Amino acid sequence: MIKKMGIREITKNFSAIDRYDYIEIEDKKTHQIKGIIVSGRYVNEIRDIVRKVIEEKKKKEIDEILRFAGIADGDTTNLSEKELRIIHAKKYTDK
Repeated sequence: MIKKMGIREITKNFSAIDRYDYIEIEDKKTHQIKGIIVSGRYVNEIRDIVRKVIEEKKKKEIDEILRFAGIADGDTTNLSEKELRIIHAKKYTDK
C-alpha cells in the first residue's frame, strides 16, 4: 500500500511504517515531497534503480567533459573556426 504522510504523523505513529510498502514524506505547508520510506521487501530493487540512475548521470557528465577534452589536448591547433565547425558536425552527426 502507498501513503503520503507528514513528518509529524510518522513520529507520532511510527508503527504505521510497517503497514505500508511505500510512504512519501510530504511537507504539509508546501506540499513538496521531501523523501520516501520503502518497505524492506523492495530495498534491493530500489537500490538497483537508484544506482543505475546515478551511473547514467555520471556517465553523461563525463561524456560532456570529454567532448571538450580534445581542445585541451591540442587536437584543434592551427584550425580555423570554419574547419572546427565542419569537424564537429561530422563527428557528432554521424551517431
